[in-house]
Amino acid sequence: MELQKMNGHSREDGFEGLDGMAEHEEFLPHKTGVKKELHFTDFEGKTSFGMSIFNLSNAIMGSGILGLAYAMSNTGIILFIILLLFIAILSAYSIHLLLRSAGVVGIRAYEQLGNRAFGPPGKMLAACIITVHNIGAMSSYLFIVKSELPLVIQAFLSKHENTGEWFLNGNYLIIIVSCLIILPLATMKQLGYLGYTSGFSLSCMVFFLISVIYKKFNILCPLENEYHNITPTAVTHSASNGTDDFCEAKLFTINSQTSYTIPILAFAFVCHPEVLPIYTELRDPTKKRMQNVANISILAMFIMYLLTALFGYLTFYGAVESELLHTYIQVDALDVLMLCVRLAVLVAVTLTVPVVLFPIRRALLQILFPDKGFSWAIHISIAFCLIFLVNLLVIFVPSIRDIFGLIGATSAPSLIFILPGIFYIRIVPEDQEPFWSRPKIQAACFATLGFVFMVMSLSFIIIDWATGESRSGGGH
Repeated sequence: MELQKMNGHSREDGFEGLDGMAEHEEFLPHKTGVKKELHFTDFEGKTSFGMSIFNLSNAIMGSGILGLAYAMSNTGIILFIILLLFIAILSAYSIHLLLRSAGVVGIRAYEQLGNRAFGPPGKMLAACIITVHNIGAMSSYLFIVKSELPLVIQAFLSKHENTGEWFLNGNYLIIIVSCLIILPLATMKQLGYLGYTSGFSLSCMVFFLISVIYKKFNILCPLENEYHNITPTAVTHSASNGTDDFCEAKLFTINSQTSYTIPILAFAFVCHPEVLPIYTELRDPTKKRMQNVANISILAMFIMYLLTALFGYLTFYGAVESELLHTYIQVDALDVLMLCVRLAVLVAVTLTVPVVLFPIRRALLQILFPDKGFSWAIHISIAFCLIFLVNLLVIFVPSIRDIFGLIGATSAPSLIFILPGIFYIRIVPEDQEPFWSRPKIQAACFATLGFVFMVMSLSFIIIDWATGESRSGGGH
């Protein structure tokens, strides 16, 4: 038997042949009169079903929600709904592949699945992709804090311009936010403890959604100074369609920006590095129970994404900005409700950073300390170093948007499509599912689809770099 090592504990890999039981049996099985063994972690999973949903939903929810109304303006309502539903279903299927692979070998770490599938190179590849992607996501969240928090403070103080006070300096503010909020949360031992902050973060985004719906019935179209309130891209879009009528909902449309929609939506559903850590800490864990957590989380985010995009688009139509909040500020910079919404979004993205940090730390532990048990010193040191690195990126790299685009175009398709597909093909034994069986053929097609998305996204970025045109906002 091959020995698997996880968090400093060795265990026999006795899960071959148990795949058919994965749907119904617990990974931490009970034996009559015997204390439950802890195979996967140094603690028993205690996170409730509801808290797990909060954590996974918070991991899915990203800053990309601010760009979905703009994406709808470039696809039309019907095409957007079709694409959003398509990506949501594919994301749920991807999680199914991950959980099925984990069920065969009894592993609940993305990096260890890579090790089981391709040995040390597979483990290193998975860990590097997770690290790069999540560092990019953390940086994007802190960039929002850096750019938006000074403006919110300035508006609440009724200042018409930034006069240079330290509390209006974005660099100082992200350091303060990182030290007072993010670092303490990131040093918690278990991801499950963040369920409460994740719930609060999601409530902030629900407030954002309610405000978007409310504003639909309070902002009349056409807007005053219509062309002053739209981006150059929107003007180009109008000219290319040969119309100046922004107050008309399009059910189906295709333009030069439509091709960005699929990558934006795909990135908006990236949560896969967090799936297995959340699974590890789930109380009474079974594959079916965790799949239900994933399905409910994806459904909830599908509804939030759809309603935000729909009501945001139906408020501004062709005049919607690539960042939805910016469009409201253009209409009325002193709108108290929208200032509160901006503050709520800031709180939401700030509380998401610690959730995103956990998979990076786990990946680094798998690479640097694969055989070492839990250590508070290592646990806190990695969190501190990661937050310090991300702060440096946000402060000193002004043109990081293109770097994020390059990272997102490669890591997101890898995490959603390519790795789950090829892991499934390699890990599930051929005596259970032959190579030419329908499930493995589906997994192969799924991985191929990821390669197509990657090539397509990279092509868009290279074309934009070559032509100097601005990309639409989005990403996770």
